[in-house]
Amino acid sequence: MPVLQSKDVPLFLRLVSATTQIASSAGSIARKVVKSGELDIVDKGGGNDPQTIADRAIQAYVVQMLRQSFPKLTVIGEEGESVSAENELFEHLIPPSPSNSVLDKLIFPQILKLKIPDKLRGIKEEDVVIWLDPLDGTTEFTKGGLGHVTTLIGIAHGGIPVAGVIHEPFSYHSGDGRTIYGIPGVGYGGCQMVLPQTGKRIITTTQSHSNPRIEAAIGILKPYRVIRAGGAGHKALYLVEGVANAYVFASKGLKKWDTCAPEALLQAVGGKMTDLSGQAYSYNKNDEYGNDGGLLATAPGEDHEWYVKQFLGGAPLNL
Repeated sequence: MPVLQSKDVPLFLRLVSATTQIASSAGSIARKVVKSGELDIVDKGGGNDPQTIADRAIQAYVVQMLRQSFPKLTVIGEEGESVSAENELFEHLIPPSPSNSVLDKLIFPQILKLKIPDKLRGIKEEDVVIWLDPLDGTTEFTKGGLGHVTTLIGIAHGGIPVAGVIHEPFSYHSGDGRTIYGIPGVGYGGCQMVLPQTGKRIITTTQSHSNPRIEAAIGILKPYRVIRAGGAGHKALYLVEGVANAYVFASKGLKKWDTCAPEALLQAVGGKMTDLSGQAYSYNKNDEYGNDGGLLATAPGEDHEWYVKQFLGGAPLNL
């Protein structure tokens, strides 16, 4: 990516810019799979954890492209280390290497010109951890719920999410999908932040993985309405764009690759994400992958601590 190799631009900005390009290009893989009708579904375990050829191919492609330009990164993807872009089972899905002129046409040229604090300007490649969910919302993907699907690429440094990229391959905004980025304390792009309505609390939660604990947690908040949807990235966008006030998942099951990118975007627009007790997630490369304390995310303008107090003051949820 020639335009992204300039040493005049901080590594962090080059990485964020490259990630938006890669995520956008990866969206074509999901669309090719749907068009072919050959999802090649396997169950990763438990009977409700499907994986498709799109999951595998997108992860292989994203990892390959990131490591070409940033070889010292740590990349932790949902589908493990076994997938490779050279795999003959899905090499036909991998986008061809674009020409230099195409790569010079950045989706967000403004990223390379952003003013960033010294702590981001001094980031070293070997200290960055990428948390990748190649196809968030796979269950919905297998059932035709394409609007719930996203690719999530979270960028962490020092255990903290410092940038996040979310790509919707089947966005109603564009036939080529929609790419969104967020850098906490710096800015965001690709979407419009809308404050949710007040007075009628709308909660979004899982569509495919509910249980009594989740329902009990939602009941504590006495919502006006509950929106059940697939994909952590998709539900986070509900908070960014004013559709819901909070996102609640009172159960184990979510992983760091589900939350890193959405958390960064939420912080960038003024929202917040923690576990149900208000504790921040840690995204170091040696951390456990699971977010066993559940998830509470709130939209910009919402009092996150109020939600935490409701859970801490109620009956134990025993996640």
